[in-house]
Amino acid sequence: MNRRTGVYALTVCAVLAGAGMPVAPVAEASCGAVTCFVIIGSQQQVPQKGLLTVNGIYNYTPMRLLDNTSGVIPAIDQHDRRLILDEHQEIRTITQTYTLNLNYGVTDRFGLEVNIPFLNRQHSHIDGLGEDGVAGEGELSQFSDNGLGDMTITAKYNVLPTLRSMVVTGFGVQVPTGKHEQAESNGHVIESPTQIGRGQVGLIGSIYQTYELIPHKLNQTAFASYRHTFRNNQGYQFGDEYLFNVGLNYMAQPWLTLMGQFNYRYLVHDNISASLEAAAPPGTPGGVSPTGIDSDIKDRRVPNTGSTFLAFTPGFQIGLDQLVDSPMTRMASLYFYSQIPVARDSNNNLAQGTSFVFGLTKSFQLMQ
Repeated sequence: MNRRTGVYALTVCAVLAGAGMPVAPVAEASCGAVTCFVIIGSQQQVPQKGLLTVNGIYNYTPMRLLDNTSGVIPAIDQHDRRLILDEHQEIRTITQTYTLNLNYGVTDRFGLEVNIPFLNRQHSHIDGLGEDGVAGEGELSQFSDNGLGDMTITAKYNVLPTLRSMVVTGFGVQVPTGKHEQAESNGHVIESPTQIGRGQVGLIGSIYQTYELIPHKLNQTAFASYRHTFRNNQGYQFGDEYLFNVGLNYMAQPWLTLMGQFNYRYLVHDNISASLEAAAPPGTPGGVSPTGIDSDIKDRRVPNTGSTFLAFTPGFQIGLDQLVDSPMTRMASLYFYSQIPVARDSNNNLAQGTSFVFGLTKSFQLMQ
């Protein structure tokens, strides 16, 4: 069997700015791939006409096994279209995402957003269960990868602009700009969940709402989105993603905003067009090939993918222009979030741990 480099998919974390609140889109996969997602007002809102808001974001997302889970998951041989049950065991994944987010107001109610992620991923698992090793215990496999991820382009429209409220609808296209055809030494394309990009177009619909409960003091926000990614050329399709977020922003000082939100994510199982096999159980003498179950090539749900995740995310934002009056700090702010898991079910796969988001946002008036 070909050596597998382990599975793990990226994710991009949302951005913030202004006084608004959270969220960001995208990604998951079969060997423990998740996304840190928070609401960030400067990303979700529509800037005024001619205003360009730039967010630079760093996101650190660790993944580990939960208690009472084994982390034994299937392998995906896309070259020969095989889904091999219980073939390797997950250990850990760490994703670091560097995102450039650009938000431009075409009119006072219509805006365009471009999200460009760069990913660094470190992953380890035990490969070849039932096949490699003296007693089928498998072999440790560790790898790291980095590169440009899938870019997202979103059109947004403010359907309810008032002094105290805002409702913004969005429609985005996730473009397969990320690496998705990396191959092993034998020329076989590595599993899609391991690739930095998904290899196919995704569509994202969203709605963002905010309301000032106490003008210039307490702000409520909510965000919901749905992503659908089509099947790629290797026969793999990433599961649909549903995000729901609610939060409050409290202006403690003119330069300091305290933020808190709850984030919920539901991921549908991934799907693969493949035959079905099962690896020999650990303890079997090494060298035993997987056992065939169904040789027909057909669409199959990938076990151990799909998940539910609920987190509480406190954070704060510092308005630099309220502290220092200079051209560099004008319309600029820093922010920080910590996404803390409250409840999660990862289907015996790796689960997202406490994640961190650091960001800098600055706006430029390009046109009057």
